[in-house]
Amino acid sequence: LSGLGAITAVLVLIFHDTLLSFVASLQIQSHDLVREGDWIEMSAYEADGIVTNVALHTIKVQNWDNTITVVPTHKLLDTPYRNWRGMTESGGRRIKRALHVDLTSIAFCDSEMIERFRNIGLIQDYVEQRIANVVARGGRDEACTRDVCAEHELTNAGVFRAYISAYLKSRADVHQEGDMAFLIRQLDPGPMGLPLEVYAFTKTTTWGSYEAIQAEIFEHLVAAAPAFGLRVFQQPTGTDFRVLAAVA
Repeated sequence: LSGLGAITAVLVLIFHDTLLSFVASLQIQSHDLVREGDWIEMSAYEADGIVTNVALHTIKVQNWDNTITVVPTHKLLDTPYRNWRGMTESGGRRIKRALHVDLTSIAFCDSEMIERFRNIGLIQDYVEQRIANVVARGGRDEACTRDVCAEHELTNAGVFRAYISAYLKSRADVHQEGDMAFLIRQLDPGPMGLPLEVYAFTKTTTWGSYEAIQAEIFEHLVAAAPAFGLRVFQQPTGTDFRVLAAVA
């Protein structure tokens, strides 16, 4: 019995990786964790690309920079990784990016601003509805004083949020219905200003097309912000300091 135990221990040491890989392969197959053609990310092995081969001992990943990473098969069971197959099969890829608005540029809308916003086609209905709500309440709330207005008064940041929502809904390449989340939300204000985050899904999962859509959206929003009296926040640069020095 002692000799049998010793032989068993030696065999386990010799075939340790093979046994682990065999068990891992069974679990990978039974739970459909990884297939050839999947895009996976595994930071521990600096793997980020397409799975080109799934073997007993190793999984080969061709990274986006065309390098090859070889990952031991059994490591997929004890090392965190991300499989992007679900995103591909869902037909939508998430946009989750914020535009930072300078807090000092946020203000209540005056009559001139409201008239200007009424001429913006995407938000005409929104502005008219908000004004109608104020009129239905009999004008301004009693809580409105000379310095602070009631909660139902319009702000340029609120109108801009409505514009962002209407603009995204006007795009045919962004999901509007179903299980795909669609919202424009404010995050906590901080040193970078007030973040207005776009949380939506494109109708394409192709990397290049997705990046182009995301870029078009935020280029448009950055260009549109000044029309609402808002400034997009960015850190001062050398040019800003040179201008200040020249003024001084």
